[in-house]
This record gives sequence, C-alpha cells and structure tokens, in this order.
Amino acid sequence: MHRVNFVRSTAFRLVMAVTFLFLLAFFLASLVTYRVMNTELENWQHRRIEEIFSLISEIGPGPADEEIIEAVSQRANAARNFGQILLLQNNAGQRIAGNIAAGLAPPFGWSTTTGAAFGLDADIPYRLYRGILDHYSLTVGISGEQISEIEEIVLQSFGWASVVVILLATIGGAAIASNTQRRLDKVRETMNEIAAGRLSARIPVQKNEDDIALLSGDINIALERLSSVVEGMKQVSADIAHDLKTPLNRLKILINSASDLHARGETITDDLEAAQAECDRINATFDALLRIAQIETGARRARFAKVDIGDILANVADIYEEVAKDAAMTLTHQTTSGVGVGPAIPGDRELLTQLFANLIENALRHCPQGTRICCSCAQDSAGKTVVTIADNGPGIPRSERTNVLRRLYRLEKSRTTDGTGLGLSMVKAIADLHGAELHLYDNEPGLRVQISFPTPAR
Repeated sequence: MHRVNFVRSTAFRLVMAVTFLFLLAFFLASLVTYRVMNTELENWQHRRIEEIFSLISEIGPGPADEEIIEAVSQRANAARNFGQILLLQNNAGQRIAGNIAAGLAPPFGWSTTTGAAFGLDADIPYRLYRGILDHYSLTVGISGEQISEIEEIVLQSFGWASVVVILLATIGGAAIASNTQRRLDKVRETMNEIAAGRLSARIPVQKNEDDIALLSGDINIALERLSSVVEGMKQVSADIAHDLKTPLNRLKILINSASDLHARGETITDDLEAAQAECDRINATFDALLRIAQIETGARRARFAKVDIGDILANVADIYEEVAKDAAMTLTHQTTSGVGVGPAIPGDRELLTQLFANLIENALRHCPQGTRICCSCAQDSAGKTVVTIADNGPGIPRSERTNVLRRLYRLEKSRTTDGTGLGLSMVKAIADLHGAELHLYDNEPGLRVQISFPTPAR
C-alpha cells in the first residue's frame, strides 16, 4: 500500500493551517496589547509632567519667587541620571535654576526629543513641556527610559511566548496530525484488505465518538452488509447447485425412461407428465429467487401506498381458515380494537399478502394435525403495528432460526417434503423492504413469528 507523505497529508496541513491562524491571532492580540500599553504609558508620562508643572506653579510669583527657585532646584538635584529635566528661566532667557543649560531649552508647548539634545544618551527619549509661569518660563521633562525598558521587557515576553506557542502548536499539531493520519491509514489498510478479498477485515473503532470513529463505524456496517451479501451469494450458489442436482437427476431418469419406453413402443405419457412437473418445480424455484432479488433491490417501493396491516392479515387468515380445517388444524386471527381502522402505513398490499400467506403456509406444511395457528395484529406502546403468527407445532431450534431465513435452506435435509426453502427468505425480504423487524421466538411449544412495522410518519 502506498503510504501518504506525512507532511503532505490532509491532517498535517489542516493542523498547520489552524496553527498559523492561531499564531496570527496571537500576533494581532499582542500588537493590540502593546499599542494599548504604550498609549497608557505615554498618557502616564504626560500626566506626570502636568502634575509637576502644576505643583510648582501653585507656589505663586512675587514673594514666593524664592520658593519657586528652591522647588525647581530641589527637583533638579534630586533627578538621578536626568530622569527629570527642569529649567527655570527669566524673561531674558537666563537660567535661574535647573539641571540643563538655558541654551538647551525646548520651544514652548509640548515637544519630544532624545537625550542627545542635552548631551545625554541618544537612545533615551524625553517628553517635554515649556510654559509661562508669570515672569518666568518653566520647562519640565521626563525621561522615557523606564517606558522603553518596560516596552522592551514586554516585547521580549511576547517573543518568548511566541516561541513557546510555536513549539507547543507544532508539537501538539504534529501529534494530533500523526494520530489522525494513523487512524486514516487504518481505514485505507482495511479497504485494501477488502479489495484483496478478505471480507472479514474491519476498521478499529475508538471509543470516543468523533467524526472518524463515526465514519469508521458506518464503513464497518457497510462492510458487514457487503460480507453478508457475498456470503449469501456463495451460499445461494451452493444451495442452488445442491437443490437442482436432485430434480435434474430425476428429470434425466424420466427422460431416459421415456426414451426406453418409446423404443419399445410403449406409452410414455406418465414419464413426460412427471418430467414436466419436475421442470415446473425448477421454474418455480428460479421464479422465487428472481422475485426475492427484485424485492431486495427496493424497486417495489415505488408502488407503495397507504395500507392497513390488520385488514390485510384478516383477509389472508380468512382465505386459509378452510385450508387449515381440511388439514385437521385450527387457524384463528384477532386484531386489537381499532387496528383494522387504525393509522395506515406505506406498503405494497400484494407483497404483504404474500408475506402473511408464506408464514401461514409454512405452519400448515410443517405442523402435524391438531396444530393450532393463531394470527394477531396489535399496536405496541411505541405506536408500531405488530403482527404475530404463532403455532404449537414442532417449532424451530434456536440454533437454526437464523439459517432458515437464508435462501434454499431447509431443516429437512433429505429434501423429501414439499417446498423450496424460499418461503421464509421471501418473508425476510418483504419485511426488510418495509423497514419491519422480523423475529423468530420459541412459542413453548411451537414457533412464534413476530413482525414489527415502523410507526407511520405524520
């Protein structure tokens, strides 16, 4: 069997596509988070500058000038590594207090620059504000070094998180894809075994009911039916060969006998009539087989119409009631109140009549004199129409109840009694066509055949 390249497998490509989409979503989420964080940090920096400017401006001009100069000087001296920039200038532009030269003063209003403007580290950004403070101008700035450090840490965190996510997604995806591909390979292996003729092969089904498990179960059901059909065909072929051998031999003997009688000038009418009867029996067997095959194709569903099961059963029972009396048996039938006029189901009246007739004829043929045959029709609690045909005859052994539903299978191996072994096969085919459940039970004594027809759709 040609094995699928794992990297080119549908499962792997699907997992990789999902992983890519997940990483894309993670990247977009990280980008949004970073932008929100950056905006919040810049807003904090902006508010901090406004707060410092406001605190100094509240001291007021006039006699408090010394206090303003003292406040600016203290903050400037306390600023480590130029974390804060302060510059107090008079109207002439001369520096009164601060930690940068007057010539380095920024323009009025908000501005952004780097440390290079103050002879500091060029990589450090500064946010500045210069405003009028009575007859002074005050410049307040805050270093963005802490913000840069926080942003760097966050970016590194996102980077490492991305690596971890990629590794986990790749490893996990590969594991999932490998497991999925392994299960799909089991399906392919099984189908190849089926193609090679090993019809008993089945796909292993896991307990978890995922889509592959459900598909595997459906394929196994189809394979079971296929195996059943093929085995049935083999069995039918063997049974046909076995069942036709005896009548063909008898036919050959009759023809030879007629030939001898004709050579002696004697009458051959009896032999010809017997040969014709054998031909009729052979034709009847083939006609029954063809009819069963036609029913199993489902073509007769096109002729379905609303029928009343209880009414059909009553008509068939009435017909065979006299036949049972002639055979020294008793045939009775009963229907639960309302069934005869109850809800109809889709069905083929002709085939359903044959179904009930076959079951009654089967009981008449194989039961001794004095047997009681009872036909009944009722509705169960689920609304299904249930037909039961029971007798107190010899019954069918439990081990043979499945076999008797096969074509041409007969409990009487000598084939000396009448019948083709197709009666119950026909019953099963008709029941399956109508979606009905057929069961054979022990009637203690005798056989009880129960057919449950599905609830009609509303």
